[in-house]
Amino acid sequence: MKVSVTTIPLRELDVDLLLIPVTEDRVQAALAEIEAVFGPSAGRAAADFKGTPGSGVLIYPETANARRVALVGLGAAAGVDAERVRRSVAEGVRFVETAKAETVGISAPALALEAEVVSQSLIEGFMLAAYRFLRYKTDAKQGFAGPERIVLHSSDQDKTSRRGAERGRILAESVMSARDLVNLSPHEKTPVLFAKAIERSAKKYGYEAEVWDQALIEAEGMGGLLAVNRGSVEPPTFTVLTWRPEHAVNERPVVLVGKGVVFDTGGLSLKKTEGSMEYMKSDMAGAAAVVGAMEALARLETPVYVVGLIPATDNRPGRNAYVPGEVVRMHAGTTVEVLNTDAEGRMILADALSYAKTYRPELVIDLATLTGAAVVALGNECAAVMTNDAETAASLEALRASGDRTGDRVHPLPMYEEYGKLIESAVADIKNIGGRGAGAITAAKFLEHFVDYPWIHIDIAGPSFLKEPKPYRPKGGTGFGVRLLSDFLRGYARPRKS
Repeated sequence: MKVSVTTIPLRELDVDLLLIPVTEDRVQAALAEIEAVFGPSAGRAAADFKGTPGSGVLIYPETANARRVALVGLGAAAGVDAERVRRSVAEGVRFVETAKAETVGISAPALALEAEVVSQSLIEGFMLAAYRFLRYKTDAKQGFAGPERIVLHSSDQDKTSRRGAERGRILAESVMSARDLVNLSPHEKTPVLFAKAIERSAKKYGYEAEVWDQALIEAEGMGGLLAVNRGSVEPPTFTVLTWRPEHAVNERPVVLVGKGVVFDTGGLSLKKTEGSMEYMKSDMAGAAAVVGAMEALARLETPVYVVGLIPATDNRPGRNAYVPGEVVRMHAGTTVEVLNTDAEGRMILADALSYAKTYRPELVIDLATLTGAAVVALGNECAAVMTNDAETAASLEALRASGDRTGDRVHPLPMYEEYGKLIESAVADIKNIGGRGAGAITAAKFLEHFVDYPWIHIDIAGPSFLKEPKPYRPKGGTGFGVRLLSDFLRGYARPRKS
């Protein structure tokens, strides 16, 4: 999708559809302007438009180059932030589909936000809402595949709107990369094929990717990853992603760890099929988010040294599958009593978190579709976030603020010492589940055993894969975490003034 910015008069904008976001307090003024620019019938057609969030109306101009014009509501001006802008313009995508518009114009509204933020949010919201995964549709080329070009109309005469639009385009495309990976059929993303996809991404966008095969994983002693993989006919991989620009602000890296369970049957602790296993191609959404974030960092030339670690395997009940009651020795040397083979994500993450110590990282952030308990606690509106160290509190607050800015919201859960007692084992150092209560927290307490550095854990099980669409998040993979990490690391390089 091509994106450009123009300041020509709105009347002259030659597009199939023009989207105009309007706040509630400007409806009457907007109607007068619309009538003056697009003709009296346009003003009459829009007379019932109130500007409320989620509202919209399609009109047919008489005196302008745009074939159709759609007004979309922003709500009260005082409540408009970047997320409201994204959701408003996403509402306009239904008019794009109705009109089968190949060229779409978006008029940037005058708001109490920086022009760069407005333009970025408009492009992000529109592109993410227009995303469609058509890889397996045999007749996809015969139907409408979405617009080919977006023209942002702005009254801003300097380069800030252009910067925002370009940033929005890159971030949206990086999110789409993550969505595509999640939505792939499991047979097309075995651990080896997944690693090859990451290598292609690295080559295309300019970061590095090194793939370890099973022999290297065995040599490194990653017992958790190897145990989970034993039930599979496909070998595991461990991929190291690196973005280290010459102008990086940090000598020691920020490490991102993504859970890469490419398909999760639950192993011998088999999941039920309906409502559970059928969605388990998404169990590598944490890894996909790390890939998307690395693409965005490289394309935006973010001056932060970042390493990504992706342990990848499927979890199946075949061959010599690991079993409940088994004791596994992990990369860190810690022994784990396995009580449920469906608690496999923490097993492979623990090895990656242990290996991360070799980098002496400034900060480690892991993302994982780790627990159903996080979904029970928070639904799919936000991700659960936890940390092990008071020194990480500032980073946690910065991450929360990034979530509010991007719409990839996170909410903290406690990590009290008492929760750690729930994973004490009588036969090993720890056990891999802690019981029914506080499941998201006890999973984080398990991971805490393998870190000795500033660390943040994000359980993205809820918002990473949707069964029903939301404004600019489709059914299926959402790419949650890409924009969250990108914004956080942008602030890490250039701390915002309080």
